[in-house]
Amino acid sequence: MILLRNPNRKYARLISASKSLDDVSGLAGGAGSTGAVAIFSPQDPFETRSEKGPSSFDVTHAFTVSAAQNLYLEHLGLQPDRLKVLTKGWQLLSISTIMSGSPFTVYSGIQQTGAGTIGADRPDQIGIPDLSTAHSSTRRREDYFGRGADNASFFSIPTGIPSGTGPNSGRFGTLGRNTFRGPAYYNFDFALIKTTPIGHRESGLERVDLQFRAEFFNLFNVVNMGLPANTIKGSGFGVISKTAGTSRQIQFSLKLIY
Repeated sequence: MILLRNPNRKYARLISASKSLDDVSGLAGGAGSTGAVAIFSPQDPFETRSEKGPSSFDVTHAFTVSAAQNLYLEHLGLQPDRLKVLTKGWQLLSISTIMSGSPFTVYSGIQQTGAGTIGADRPDQIGIPDLSTAHSSTRRREDYFGRGADNASFFSIPTGIPSGTGPNSGRFGTLGRNTFRGPAYYNFDFALIKTTPIGHRESGLERVDLQFRAEFFNLFNVVNMGLPANTIKGSGFGVISKTAGTSRQIQFSLKLIY
């Protein structure tokens, strides 16, 4: 983690790179809020070593910039005193965040063996998908694995084999837990603030400040894609149908500071 500050410009940059590994974890509110399901049970209850992988909350890379800058508009050109009442006291605030995508697990959607929890089984991976996160400018961003209705062709569910167990005569899949990552997340928040003194004490100090704020959340209206449907035998496997975060929001406010 690196924290850089500039005392003259009043800004700070936070750059972090990390990795969190475990064999079970979840997100507050559940990963399903962004399109993918999360199951906390191991596919093989008698051997949990294959569950080791990135934590569900792991963020490999994160970059954050926060800035506070006085605009000094009252110094632009020759301005009469009456105009300086409108141009003085403006400030720009900004918080910008870029983070790498969240990990998720691909599940087969059927019971492959006679052991374990229904829905926790994972398939074998038999191909390398052309992920939309690598070619978002030329590909349909919502088609995560790149083959639409044939997204399941990158995986094989090991059932109906001679040495298999359970009603489907299968075995546990070799695909690891949290082996894929969703799209990156981008957010740019800005605020314009105008502080105007109203009245003075006998000592000459300001008595009350009137503050106007114009706040812009996700200013550039970036569409942050959520996680894809991650159950092969489920509906719309590999398709992203939800977004993460909100669209552009703007709010204005006035407050008295005394």
